[in-house]
Amino acid sequence: MTQSVAGRGKLSRLLAGYGFGWLGRGIAWPIAFTDLMGMGGPKRLLIAPQDIRTADPTMASDIYAGYFAFAGKMVNTHGRSPFETPPPSPAWAANLAGFGWLRHLRAADTALARANARALVEDWIRLGGRDPKSEDWEPRVAIRRLLSWLSQSPLILEGADSRFYRSFMKSINRQAVLLQRRLNDDLAGETRLFALIALAEFGLCGDGLEALQQRMSLMLGEELGRQVLADGGHIGRNPQTTVDLLLDLLPLRQAYSARGVSAPPQLLNAIDRMMPMVRLFRLGDGSLALFNGMGPTAPHDLATILAHDDARAAPLLNAPYSGYQRMEGGSSILIMDTGSAPPVHFSDRAHAGCLSFEFSADSQRLIVNCGSPNESRLSMRDAARATAAHSTVTVADTSSCQFANGPKVKRGLEGKITSGPTKVRVKRQSADDCVALEANHDGYERQFGLIHTRSLYLSTEGDQLEGEDSLLPAGGKKANVTSADYAVRFHLHSTLRTRMAEDRQSLEIVTPTGQVWMFQAGGHRLTVEESIAFSSPEGVRGADQIVINTNYLDYPTINWSLHRTSGA
Repeated sequence: MTQSVAGRGKLSRLLAGYGFGWLGRGIAWPIAFTDLMGMGGPKRLLIAPQDIRTADPTMASDIYAGYFAFAGKMVNTHGRSPFETPPPSPAWAANLAGFGWLRHLRAADTALARANARALVEDWIRLGGRDPKSEDWEPRVAIRRLLSWLSQSPLILEGADSRFYRSFMKSINRQAVLLQRRLNDDLAGETRLFALIALAEFGLCGDGLEALQQRMSLMLGEELGRQVLADGGHIGRNPQTTVDLLLDLLPLRQAYSARGVSAPPQLLNAIDRMMPMVRLFRLGDGSLALFNGMGPTAPHDLATILAHDDARAAPLLNAPYSGYQRMEGGSSILIMDTGSAPPVHFSDRAHAGCLSFEFSADSQRLIVNCGSPNESRLSMRDAARATAAHSTVTVADTSSCQFANGPKVKRGLEGKITSGPTKVRVKRQSADDCVALEANHDGYERQFGLIHTRSLYLSTEGDQLEGEDSLLPAGGKKANVTSADYAVRFHLHSTLRTRMAEDRQSLEIVTPTGQVWMFQAGGHRLTVEESIAFSSPEGVRGADQIVINTNYLDYPTINWSLHRTSGA
Protein backbone atom coordinates (compact mmCIF):
# COMPACT_ATOMS: atom_id res chain seq x y z
CA MET A 1 0.00 0.00 0.00
CA THR A 2 1.04 3.62 -0.35
CA GLN A 3 3.11 4.79 2.59
CA SER A 4 4.03 8.14 4.12
CA VAL A 5 7.50 9.24 5.18
CA ALA A 6 6.95 8.74 8.88
CA GLY A 7 5.42 5.34 8.50
CA ARG A 8 8.00 3.05 6.94
CA GLY A 9 11.62 2.25 6.16
CA LYS A 10 14.95 3.53 7.40
CA LEU A 11 17.06 6.49 6.44
CA SER A 12 19.63 5.05 4.06
CA ARG A 13 21.39 8.10 2.80
CA LEU A 14 21.57 11.83 3.41
CA LEU A 15 22.50 13.60 0.21
CA ALA A 16 24.25 16.68 1.54
CA GLY A 17 23.70 19.83 -0.42
CA TYR A 18 20.60 18.60 -2.22
CA GLY A 19 18.21 19.13 0.66
CA PHE A 20 16.19 15.94 0.66
CA GLY A 21 15.78 12.92 2.86
CA TRP A 22 15.80 9.47 1.35
CA LEU A 23 14.10 6.22 2.23
CA GLY A 24 15.87 3.64 0.16
CA ARG A 25 13.35 0.83 0.49
CA GLY A 26 10.23 2.82 1.27
CA ILE A 27 7.40 3.20 -1.19
CA ALA A 28 6.97 6.83 -0.25
CA TRP A 29 9.39 9.47 0.82
CA PRO A 30 10.07 13.19 0.41
CA ILE A 31 12.32 14.37 -2.37
CA ALA A 32 13.11 18.07 -2.31
CA PHE A 33 15.50 20.40 -4.01
CA THR A 34 15.93 24.01 -3.04
CA ASP A 35 16.51 24.86 -6.69
CA LEU A 36 14.83 23.08 -9.57
CA MET A 37 16.37 25.36 -12.17
CA GLY A 38 13.24 27.43 -12.39
CA MET A 39 11.08 24.43 -13.32
CA GLY A 40 7.38 25.16 -12.79
CA GLY A 41 6.57 21.67 -11.58
CA PRO A 42 6.55 20.10 -8.12
CA LYS A 43 9.58 20.59 -5.89
CA ARG A 44 9.35 17.15 -4.35
CA LEU A 45 7.51 13.85 -4.63
CA LEU A 46 5.63 13.02 -1.47
CA ILE A 47 4.39 9.52 -2.20
CA ALA A 48 4.84 6.70 -4.69
CA PRO A 49 1.58 4.85 -5.33
CA GLN A 50 1.83 1.09 -5.41
CA ASP A 51 1.77 -0.71 -8.75
CA ILE A 52 -0.40 -3.73 -7.98
CA ARG A 53 0.14 -5.43 -11.34
CA THR A 54 1.94 -8.76 -11.19
CA ALA A 55 5.74 -8.48 -11.28
CA ASP A 56 8.27 -11.16 -12.23
CA PRO A 57 11.80 -10.61 -10.85
CA THR A 58 13.28 -13.09 -13.34
CA MET A 59 12.44 -10.67 -16.13
CA ALA A 60 14.87 -8.18 -14.61
CA SER A 61 17.74 -10.46 -15.66
CA ASP A 62 16.42 -10.59 -19.22
CA ILE A 63 16.17 -6.81 -19.37
CA TYR A 64 19.68 -6.39 -18.01
CA ALA A 65 20.93 -8.82 -20.68
CA GLY A 66 19.25 -6.73 -23.37
CA TYR A 67 16.23 -8.93 -24.05
CA PHE A 68 12.93 -7.05 -24.23
CA ALA A 69 9.80 -9.16 -24.80
CA PHE A 70 6.55 -7.28 -25.39
CA ALA A 71 3.37 -8.00 -27.35
CA GLY A 72 4.58 -11.36 -28.58
CA LYS A 73 7.90 -10.02 -29.90
CA MET A 74 11.39 -10.54 -28.46
CA VAL A 75 14.24 -8.13 -29.25
CA ASN A 76 17.92 -8.56 -28.38
CA THR A 77 19.45 -5.09 -28.28
CA HIS A 78 23.05 -6.42 -28.43
CA GLY A 79 24.28 -3.87 -25.95
CA ARG A 80 22.49 -0.90 -27.47
CA SER A 81 19.74 1.09 -25.83
CA PRO A 82 16.32 -0.38 -26.63
CA PHE A 83 15.27 3.13 -27.60
CA GLU A 84 17.85 3.04 -30.39
CA THR A 85 16.67 -0.36 -31.63
CA PRO A 86 14.18 -0.56 -34.54
CA PRO A 87 10.92 -1.82 -33.01
CA PRO A 88 9.50 -5.04 -34.47
CA SER A 89 5.93 -3.75 -34.13
CA PRO A 90 4.04 -0.63 -32.96
CA ALA A 91 2.69 -2.62 -30.00
CA TRP A 92 6.22 -3.56 -28.92
CA ALA A 93 7.32 0.08 -29.13
CA ALA A 94 4.30 1.25 -27.13
CA ASN A 95 4.99 -1.27 -24.36
CA LEU A 96 8.64 -0.25 -24.23
CA ALA A 97 7.86 3.47 -24.01
CA GLY A 98 5.09 2.87 -21.45
CA PHE A 99 7.64 1.59 -18.89
CA GLY A 100 5.17 -0.80 -17.24
CA TRP A 101 8.03 -3.31 -17.19
CA LEU A 102 9.82 -1.28 -14.49
CA ARG A 103 7.82 -3.26 -11.94
CA HIS A 104 9.86 -6.35 -12.80
CA LEU A 105 13.06 -4.48 -11.95
CA ARG A 106 11.47 -3.32 -8.70
CA ALA A 107 10.58 -6.92 -7.84
CA ALA A 108 14.23 -7.94 -8.28
CA ASP A 109 15.14 -5.44 -5.53
CA THR A 110 18.87 -5.30 -6.31
CA ALA A 111 21.32 -2.46 -6.76
CA LEU A 112 21.87 -3.67 -10.32
CA ALA A 113 18.15 -3.51 -11.10
CA ARG A 114 17.92 0.02 -9.70
CA ALA A 115 20.92 1.19 -11.72
CA ASN A 116 19.50 -0.45 -14.84
CA ALA A 117 16.12 1.22 -14.32
CA ARG A 118 17.72 4.63 -13.93
CA ALA A 119 19.89 4.14 -17.02
CA LEU A 120 16.91 3.13 -19.15
CA VAL A 121 14.83 6.07 -17.95
CA GLU A 122 17.74 8.36 -18.74
CA ASP A 123 18.00 6.81 -22.21
CA TRP A 124 14.37 7.56 -22.92
CA ILE A 125 14.66 11.14 -21.69
CA ARG A 126 17.65 11.59 -24.00
CA LEU A 127 16.38 9.67 -27.03
CA GLY A 128 12.60 9.46 -26.89
CA GLY A 129 11.54 12.29 -24.66
CA ARG A 130 12.58 15.14 -26.89
CA ASP A 131 9.98 14.95 -29.65
CA PRO A 132 6.40 15.26 -28.37
CA LYS A 133 5.16 14.37 -31.86
CA SER A 134 6.64 10.87 -31.72
CA GLU A 135 4.61 7.74 -31.00
CA ASP A 136 6.15 7.69 -27.52
CA TRP A 137 3.90 10.63 -26.69
CA GLU A 138 0.69 9.03 -27.93
CA PRO A 139 -1.79 9.51 -25.04
CA ARG A 140 -2.17 5.85 -24.05
CA VAL A 141 1.60 5.45 -23.96
CA ALA A 142 2.18 8.72 -22.10
CA ILE A 143 -0.46 7.80 -19.51
CA ARG A 144 1.15 4.45 -18.76
CA ARG A 145 4.61 6.01 -18.58
CA LEU A 146 3.51 8.72 -16.15
CA LEU A 147 1.81 6.19 -13.87
CA SER A 148 4.80 3.85 -14.07
CA TRP A 149 7.35 6.56 -13.27
CA LEU A 150 5.32 7.77 -10.30
CA SER A 151 4.89 4.29 -8.83
CA GLN A 152 8.50 3.25 -9.52
CA SER A 153 10.14 6.54 -8.52
CA PRO A 154 11.89 4.97 -5.48
CA LEU A 155 13.48 2.43 -7.81
CA ILE A 156 14.49 5.08 -10.35
CA LEU A 157 15.79 7.75 -8.00
CA GLU A 158 17.69 5.87 -5.32
CA GLY A 159 21.34 6.80 -5.73
CA ALA A 160 20.58 9.43 -8.37
CA ASP A 161 22.79 12.49 -8.66
CA SER A 162 21.41 16.00 -8.85
CA ARG A 163 21.72 16.19 -12.63
CA PHE A 164 19.60 13.08 -13.20
CA TYR A 165 17.11 14.12 -10.55
CA ARG A 166 16.52 17.48 -12.23
CA SER A 167 16.21 15.80 -15.61
CA PHE A 168 13.69 13.28 -14.25
CA MET A 169 11.56 15.91 -12.54
CA LYS A 170 11.61 18.13 -15.61
CA SER A 171 10.56 15.23 -17.84
CA ILE A 172 7.78 13.97 -15.59
CA ASN A 173 6.37 17.47 -15.30
CA ARG A 174 6.56 17.96 -19.06
CA GLN A 175 4.69 14.72 -19.61
CA ALA A 176 1.94 15.81 -17.25
CA VAL A 177 1.68 19.24 -18.90
CA LEU A 178 1.40 17.81 -22.41
CA LEU A 179 -1.09 15.19 -21.26
CA GLN A 180 -3.23 17.91 -19.73
CA ARG A 181 -3.12 19.82 -23.01
CA ARG A 182 -4.38 16.77 -24.86
CA LEU A 183 -7.08 16.38 -22.24
CA ASN A 184 -8.22 19.93 -22.87
CA ASP A 185 -8.20 19.41 -26.63
CA ASP A 186 -9.71 16.25 -28.06
CA LEU A 187 -9.07 13.30 -25.77
CA ALA A 188 -12.18 11.09 -25.67
CA GLY A 189 -13.31 7.58 -24.80
CA GLU A 190 -11.70 5.46 -22.14
CA THR A 191 -8.33 7.12 -22.85
CA ARG A 192 -9.74 10.31 -21.35
CA LEU A 193 -10.61 8.48 -18.14
CA PHE A 194 -7.15 6.94 -17.80
CA ALA A 195 -5.57 10.35 -18.48
CA LEU A 196 -7.55 11.84 -15.60
CA ILE A 197 -6.43 9.00 -13.34
CA ALA A 198 -2.79 9.69 -14.22
CA LEU A 199 -3.09 13.45 -13.72
CA ALA A 200 -4.98 13.09 -10.44
CA GLU A 201 -2.23 10.78 -9.23
CA PHE A 202 0.44 13.25 -10.34
CA GLY A 203 -1.36 15.97 -8.39
CA LEU A 204 -1.30 13.81 -5.27
CA CYS A 205 2.33 12.77 -5.61
CA GLY A 206 3.84 16.17 -6.26
CA ASP A 207 4.28 18.88 -3.66
CA GLY A 208 2.56 22.16 -4.39
CA LEU A 209 0.08 20.72 -6.86
CA GLU A 210 -3.04 21.15 -4.75
CA ALA A 211 -4.85 23.21 -7.38
CA LEU A 212 -4.12 20.64 -10.09
CA GLN A 213 -5.11 17.80 -7.80
CA GLN A 214 -8.44 19.42 -6.95
CA ARG A 215 -9.24 20.19 -10.58
CA MET A 216 -8.30 16.73 -11.82
CA SER A 217 -10.18 15.05 -8.96
CA LEU A 218 -13.33 16.95 -9.88
CA MET A 219 -12.99 16.04 -13.55
CA LEU A 220 -12.15 12.43 -12.68
CA GLY A 221 -15.27 12.08 -10.57
CA GLU A 222 -17.43 13.45 -13.37
CA GLU A 223 -15.85 11.16 -15.97
CA LEU A 224 -16.23 8.09 -13.74
CA GLY A 225 -19.89 8.98 -13.42
CA ARG A 226 -20.18 8.95 -17.20
CA GLN A 227 -18.13 5.87 -18.00
CA VAL A 228 -18.77 3.46 -15.10
CA LEU A 229 -22.40 2.45 -15.34
CA ALA A 230 -24.81 1.92 -12.47
CA ASP A 231 -24.20 -1.85 -12.39
CA GLY A 232 -20.40 -1.42 -12.38
CA GLY A 233 -19.66 -2.21 -16.01
CA HIS A 234 -17.76 0.12 -18.30
CA ILE A 235 -19.68 1.92 -21.02
CA GLY A 236 -17.46 0.28 -23.66
CA ARG A 237 -18.62 -3.17 -22.44
CA ASN A 238 -15.14 -4.73 -22.47
CA PRO A 239 -14.48 -6.78 -19.29
CA GLN A 240 -10.76 -6.04 -19.62
CA THR A 241 -11.42 -2.31 -19.28
CA THR A 242 -13.08 -2.93 -15.91
CA VAL A 243 -10.01 -4.91 -14.81
CA ASP A 244 -7.61 -2.23 -16.06
CA LEU A 245 -9.55 0.52 -14.32
CA LEU A 246 -9.44 -1.32 -11.00
CA LEU A 247 -5.68 -1.90 -11.35
CA ASP A 248 -5.24 1.88 -11.54
CA LEU A 249 -8.10 3.08 -9.31
CA LEU A 250 -7.19 0.93 -6.31
CA PRO A 251 -3.68 2.47 -5.96
CA LEU A 252 -5.19 5.90 -6.58
CA ARG A 253 -7.64 5.36 -3.72
CA GLN A 254 -4.69 4.49 -1.49
CA ALA A 255 -2.85 7.61 -2.64
CA TYR A 256 -5.75 9.84 -1.59
CA SER A 257 -5.71 8.18 1.82
CA ALA A 258 -1.95 8.53 2.19
CA ARG A 259 -2.15 12.26 1.48
CA GLY A 260 -5.13 12.73 3.80
CA VAL A 261 -7.21 14.01 0.89
CA SER A 262 -10.83 13.02 0.36
CA ALA A 263 -11.20 10.93 -2.77
CA PRO A 264 -14.02 11.82 -5.18
CA PRO A 265 -17.11 9.94 -4.01
CA GLN A 266 -17.60 8.70 -7.57
CA LEU A 267 -14.23 6.93 -7.34
CA LEU A 268 -15.16 5.06 -4.18
CA ASN A 269 -18.60 4.21 -5.52
CA ALA A 270 -17.17 3.04 -8.85
CA ILE A 271 -14.77 0.62 -7.15
CA ASP A 272 -17.56 -0.79 -5.00
CA ARG A 273 -19.77 -1.33 -8.07
CA MET A 274 -17.05 -2.81 -10.27
CA MET A 275 -16.08 -5.62 -7.92
CA PRO A 276 -19.36 -7.60 -8.28
CA MET A 277 -19.22 -6.90 -12.02
CA VAL A 278 -15.79 -8.53 -12.31
CA ARG A 279 -17.19 -11.57 -10.50
CA LEU A 280 -20.12 -11.69 -12.95
CA PHE A 281 -17.64 -12.35 -15.78
CA ARG A 282 -15.80 -15.21 -14.02
CA LEU A 283 -16.32 -18.70 -15.35
CA GLY A 284 -15.63 -21.96 -13.54
CA ASP A 285 -11.92 -21.96 -14.36
CA GLY A 286 -11.50 -18.48 -12.87
CA SER A 287 -11.01 -16.73 -16.21
CA LEU A 288 -13.21 -13.95 -17.53
CA ALA A 289 -15.71 -14.51 -20.33
CA LEU A 290 -14.64 -13.48 -23.83
CA PHE A 291 -16.88 -10.59 -24.77
CA ASN A 292 -16.26 -7.29 -26.56
CA GLY A 293 -12.47 -7.20 -26.73
CA MET A 294 -11.59 -9.43 -23.79
CA GLY A 295 -8.40 -11.43 -24.30
CA PRO A 296 -6.59 -13.90 -22.04
CA THR A 297 -7.17 -13.35 -18.33
CA ALA A 298 -4.11 -12.46 -16.26
CA PRO A 299 -4.91 -14.66 -13.23
CA HIS A 300 -2.51 -13.00 -10.79
CA ASP A 301 -3.80 -9.50 -11.59
CA LEU A 302 -7.37 -10.73 -11.18
CA ALA A 303 -6.52 -12.35 -7.85
CA THR A 304 -4.93 -9.09 -6.69
CA ILE A 305 -8.04 -7.12 -7.58
CA LEU A 306 -10.38 -9.52 -5.81
CA ALA A 307 -8.14 -9.49 -2.72
CA HIS A 308 -8.96 -5.77 -2.46
CA ASP A 309 -12.70 -6.51 -2.38
CA ASP A 310 -13.36 -5.92 1.30
CA ALA A 311 -17.05 -6.74 0.94
CA ARG A 312 -16.32 -10.09 -0.78
CA ALA A 313 -19.38 -9.35 -2.89
CA ALA A 314 -21.27 -12.15 -4.62
CA PRO A 315 -21.23 -12.17 -8.42
CA LEU A 316 -23.76 -9.87 -10.01
CA LEU A 317 -26.38 -11.90 -11.87
CA ASN A 318 -28.28 -9.19 -13.72
CA ALA A 319 -26.38 -6.25 -15.25
CA PRO A 320 -29.02 -4.41 -17.30
CA TYR A 321 -26.98 -1.24 -17.87
CA SER A 322 -23.84 -3.03 -19.08
CA GLY A 323 -25.87 -5.64 -20.92
CA TYR A 324 -24.85 -8.95 -19.35
CA GLN A 325 -26.64 -11.80 -17.62
CA ARG A 326 -25.23 -14.60 -15.47
CA MET A 327 -26.99 -17.92 -14.83
CA GLU A 328 -25.86 -20.44 -12.22
CA GLY A 329 -26.91 -24.04 -11.65
CA GLY A 330 -24.91 -26.42 -9.50
CA SER A 331 -21.30 -25.98 -10.58
CA SER A 332 -22.30 -24.69 -14.03
CA ILE A 333 -22.12 -21.04 -15.07
CA LEU A 334 -23.53 -19.33 -18.15
CA ILE A 335 -22.79 -15.72 -19.10
CA MET A 336 -24.70 -14.02 -21.91
CA ASP A 337 -24.23 -10.77 -23.83
CA THR A 338 -27.55 -8.94 -23.71
CA GLY A 339 -26.35 -5.43 -24.51
CA SER A 340 -26.70 -3.00 -27.37
CA ALA A 341 -23.70 -1.58 -29.19
CA PRO A 342 -21.79 0.95 -27.05
CA PRO A 343 -21.59 4.64 -27.99
CA VAL A 344 -19.39 5.25 -31.03
CA HIS A 345 -16.39 6.70 -29.18
CA PHE A 346 -16.30 3.66 -26.89
CA SER A 347 -16.86 0.99 -29.55
CA ASP A 348 -13.41 0.47 -31.07
CA ARG A 349 -12.95 -2.83 -29.18
CA ALA A 350 -16.60 -3.96 -29.09
CA HIS A 351 -17.75 -7.07 -30.96
CA ALA A 352 -20.87 -8.06 -32.89
CA GLY A 353 -21.75 -10.78 -30.39
CA CYS A 354 -25.20 -9.87 -29.13
CA LEU A 355 -26.97 -12.83 -27.47
CA SER A 356 -23.81 -14.95 -27.57
CA PHE A 357 -22.99 -16.88 -24.42
CA GLU A 358 -20.19 -18.77 -22.70
CA PHE A 359 -20.81 -21.84 -20.56
CA SER A 360 -18.63 -23.72 -18.08
CA ALA A 361 -19.18 -26.78 -15.90
CA ASP A 362 -17.01 -27.26 -12.84
CA SER A 363 -13.64 -25.83 -13.91
CA GLN A 364 -14.06 -26.70 -17.60
CA ARG A 365 -15.15 -24.16 -20.20
CA LEU A 366 -17.41 -25.76 -22.80
CA ILE A 367 -19.13 -23.17 -25.03
CA VAL A 368 -17.05 -20.05 -25.68
CA ASN A 369 -16.56 -17.12 -28.02
CA CYS A 370 -13.36 -16.81 -30.04
CA GLY A 371 -12.12 -13.84 -28.01
CA SER A 372 -9.85 -11.01 -29.07
CA PRO A 373 -6.30 -11.47 -30.42
CA ASN A 374 -3.41 -9.76 -28.67
CA GLU A 375 -1.50 -6.75 -29.93
CA SER A 376 0.84 -8.87 -32.05
CA ARG A 377 -2.03 -10.17 -34.19
CA LEU A 378 -4.05 -7.04 -34.94
CA SER A 379 -4.68 -8.27 -38.49
CA MET A 380 -7.03 -10.89 -37.00
CA ARG A 381 -9.09 -8.42 -35.00
CA ASP A 382 -11.74 -7.80 -37.68
CA ALA A 383 -12.45 -11.52 -37.95
CA ALA A 384 -12.61 -11.85 -34.16
CA ARG A 385 -15.19 -9.05 -33.95
CA ALA A 386 -17.57 -10.62 -36.48
CA THR A 387 -20.77 -12.31 -35.31
CA ALA A 388 -19.55 -15.62 -36.75
CA ALA A 389 -16.77 -15.66 -34.13
CA HIS A 390 -19.40 -15.86 -31.38
CA SER A 391 -21.74 -18.53 -30.07
CA THR A 392 -24.93 -17.06 -31.44
CA VAL A 393 -27.01 -16.77 -34.64
CA THR A 394 -25.49 -15.34 -37.83
CA VAL A 395 -27.91 -14.35 -40.61
CA ALA A 396 -26.70 -14.68 -44.22
CA ASP A 397 -23.08 -14.69 -43.07
CA THR A 398 -23.56 -11.05 -41.97
CA SER A 399 -22.59 -9.49 -38.65
CA SER A 400 -25.21 -7.87 -36.45
CA CYS A 401 -22.98 -4.77 -36.22
CA GLN A 402 -21.39 -2.70 -38.96
CA PHE A 403 -17.79 -1.55 -38.48
CA ALA A 404 -16.17 1.55 -39.95
CA ASN A 405 -13.36 0.17 -42.08
CA GLY A 406 -11.81 1.09 -45.40
CA PRO A 407 -10.00 4.04 -47.00
CA LYS A 408 -13.01 6.37 -46.98
CA VAL A 409 -13.64 6.19 -43.24
CA LYS A 410 -13.47 9.55 -41.49
CA ARG A 411 -10.58 10.18 -39.15
CA GLY A 412 -11.40 9.08 -35.63
CA LEU A 413 -14.02 6.56 -36.73
CA GLU A 414 -11.63 3.79 -37.76
CA GLY A 415 -12.79 0.50 -36.29
CA LYS A 416 -15.79 2.01 -34.55
CA ILE A 417 -19.27 0.47 -34.69
CA THR A 418 -21.51 2.59 -36.90
CA SER A 419 -24.68 0.52 -36.53
CA GLY A 420 -25.79 -2.45 -34.50
CA PRO A 421 -28.36 -3.60 -31.96
CA THR A 422 -30.10 -0.65 -30.33
CA LYS A 423 -32.96 -2.45 -28.59
CA VAL A 424 -32.23 -5.54 -26.53
CA ARG A 425 -35.08 -6.84 -24.40
CA VAL A 426 -34.40 -9.24 -21.55
CA LYS A 427 -36.72 -11.29 -19.33
CA ARG A 428 -35.35 -13.40 -16.51
CA GLN A 429 -37.19 -15.91 -14.32
CA SER A 430 -36.28 -18.44 -11.66
CA ALA A 431 -38.16 -21.61 -10.79
CA ASP A 432 -37.54 -24.56 -8.52
CA ASP A 433 -35.97 -26.63 -11.29
CA CYS A 434 -34.27 -24.04 -13.53
CA VAL A 435 -33.27 -20.48 -14.31
CA ALA A 436 -34.81 -19.10 -17.50
CA LEU A 437 -33.58 -16.24 -19.65
CA GLU A 438 -35.19 -14.80 -22.78
CA ALA A 439 -33.68 -11.98 -24.82
CA ASN A 440 -34.00 -10.51 -28.30
CA HIS A 441 -32.15 -7.92 -30.37
CA ASP A 442 -32.80 -5.83 -33.47
CA GLY A 443 -29.33 -5.99 -35.01
CA TYR A 444 -30.72 -7.72 -38.11
CA GLU A 445 -33.84 -5.59 -38.45
CA ARG A 446 -32.37 -2.84 -40.62
CA GLN A 447 -30.94 -5.15 -43.29
CA PHE A 448 -33.19 -8.20 -43.07
CA GLY A 449 -36.28 -7.09 -41.14
CA LEU A 450 -35.66 -9.82 -38.56
CA ILE A 451 -35.54 -9.98 -34.78
CA HIS A 452 -33.38 -12.66 -33.16
CA THR A 453 -34.82 -14.14 -29.96
CA ARG A 454 -32.89 -16.57 -27.77
CA SER A 455 -34.33 -18.45 -24.79
CA LEU A 456 -32.13 -20.39 -22.38
CA TYR A 457 -33.04 -22.77 -19.54
CA LEU A 458 -30.36 -23.97 -17.11
CA SER A 459 -31.32 -26.69 -14.65
CA THR A 460 -30.82 -26.15 -10.94
CA GLU A 461 -28.28 -28.99 -10.89
CA GLY A 462 -26.41 -27.43 -13.81
CA ASP A 463 -26.34 -30.64 -15.83
CA GLN A 464 -28.82 -29.62 -18.52
CA LEU A 465 -28.97 -26.54 -20.75
CA GLU A 466 -31.82 -26.09 -23.20
CA GLY A 467 -32.06 -23.35 -25.79
CA GLU A 468 -34.30 -21.96 -28.48
CA ASP A 469 -33.27 -19.55 -31.24
CA SER A 470 -35.93 -17.83 -33.34
CA LEU A 471 -35.89 -15.37 -36.23
CA LEU A 472 -39.17 -13.48 -36.55
CA PRO A 473 -40.22 -10.53 -38.72
CA ALA A 474 -39.88 -7.23 -36.91
CA GLY A 475 -43.16 -5.65 -35.88
CA GLY A 476 -45.19 -8.27 -37.67
CA LYS A 477 -43.90 -7.02 -41.04
CA LYS A 478 -42.66 -9.19 -43.86
CA ALA A 479 -38.97 -9.97 -43.58
CA ASN A 480 -36.62 -8.48 -46.17
CA VAL A 481 -34.68 -11.68 -46.69
CA THR A 482 -32.61 -11.80 -49.87
CA SER A 483 -30.81 -14.84 -48.48
CA ALA A 484 -32.85 -17.02 -46.15
CA ASP A 485 -29.85 -18.92 -44.79
CA TYR A 486 -28.67 -18.59 -41.22
CA ALA A 487 -26.38 -20.48 -38.87
CA VAL A 488 -26.45 -21.17 -35.15
CA ARG A 489 -22.86 -21.52 -33.91
CA PHE A 490 -21.46 -22.99 -30.71
CA HIS A 491 -17.71 -22.50 -30.47
CA LEU A 492 -16.02 -25.11 -28.28
CA HIS A 493 -13.08 -24.64 -25.96
CA SER A 494 -9.84 -25.72 -27.59
CA THR A 495 -9.27 -28.56 -25.09
CA LEU A 496 -12.47 -30.42 -26.02
CA ARG A 497 -12.98 -33.41 -28.35
CA THR A 498 -16.16 -34.29 -30.23
CA ARG A 499 -17.72 -37.60 -31.32
CA MET A 500 -20.43 -37.29 -33.97
CA ALA A 501 -23.32 -39.77 -34.10
CA GLU A 502 -23.84 -41.65 -37.36
CA ASP A 503 -27.09 -39.81 -38.11
CA ARG A 504 -25.31 -36.46 -37.46
CA GLN A 505 -28.22 -35.34 -35.29
CA SER A 506 -26.29 -35.51 -32.03
CA LEU A 507 -22.70 -35.44 -30.87
CA GLU A 508 -20.74 -35.99 -27.71
CA ILE A 509 -18.40 -33.38 -26.26
CA VAL A 510 -15.59 -34.94 -24.22
CA THR A 511 -13.56 -32.93 -21.71
CA PRO A 512 -9.91 -33.66 -20.79
CA THR A 513 -11.11 -35.21 -17.52
CA GLY A 514 -13.47 -37.60 -19.30
CA GLN A 515 -16.72 -35.77 -18.62
CA VAL A 516 -19.17 -36.24 -21.51
CA TRP A 517 -21.88 -33.85 -22.66
CA MET A 518 -24.46 -34.64 -25.36
CA PHE A 519 -25.52 -31.93 -27.84
CA GLN A 520 -28.72 -32.27 -29.87
CA ALA A 521 -30.78 -29.92 -32.03
CA GLY A 522 -34.25 -31.36 -32.44
CA GLY A 523 -33.37 -33.58 -35.38
CA HIS A 524 -31.44 -30.95 -37.33
CA ARG A 525 -28.23 -32.03 -39.01
CA LEU A 526 -25.10 -30.96 -37.14
CA THR A 527 -21.71 -30.17 -38.56
CA VAL A 528 -18.38 -29.71 -36.82
CA GLU A 529 -16.27 -27.00 -38.42
CA GLU A 530 -12.93 -25.44 -37.66
CA SER A 531 -12.85 -22.58 -35.19
CA ILE A 532 -10.06 -20.52 -33.72
CA ALA A 533 -9.27 -19.51 -30.15
CA PHE A 534 -7.80 -16.02 -30.38
CA SER A 535 -7.48 -15.61 -26.63
CA SER A 536 -5.83 -18.82 -25.52
CA PRO A 537 -3.08 -18.19 -22.93
CA GLU A 538 -0.75 -20.19 -25.19
CA GLY A 539 -1.52 -17.95 -28.18
CA VAL A 540 -3.85 -18.48 -31.12
CA ARG A 541 -5.02 -22.11 -31.24
CA GLY A 542 -7.27 -24.19 -33.43
CA ALA A 543 -10.59 -25.40 -32.04
CA ASP A 544 -13.94 -26.81 -33.17
CA GLN A 545 -17.40 -25.34 -33.46
CA ILE A 546 -20.80 -26.97 -33.72
CA VAL A 547 -22.85 -25.39 -36.51
CA ILE A 548 -26.52 -25.75 -37.38
CA ASN A 549 -26.99 -24.46 -40.93
CA THR A 550 -30.62 -23.94 -41.86
CA ASN A 551 -33.12 -21.76 -43.71
CA TYR A 552 -35.31 -19.06 -42.22
CA LEU A 553 -38.26 -19.80 -44.49
CA ASP A 554 -38.36 -23.47 -43.53
CA TYR A 555 -37.12 -23.34 -39.93
CA PRO A 556 -37.53 -19.97 -38.24
CA THR A 557 -37.03 -21.65 -34.86
CA ILE A 558 -34.29 -24.05 -33.75
CA ASN A 559 -34.43 -25.95 -30.46
CA TRP A 560 -31.24 -27.42 -29.06
CA SER A 561 -29.98 -28.95 -25.82
CA LEU A 562 -26.76 -29.77 -24.02
CA HIS A 563 -26.81 -32.24 -21.15
CA ARG A 564 -24.22 -34.13 -19.15
CA THR A 565 -24.28 -37.89 -19.65
CA SER A 566 -21.27 -39.05 -17.62
CA GLY A 567 -18.45 -37.86 -15.42
CA ALA A 568 -20.67 -35.79 -13.12
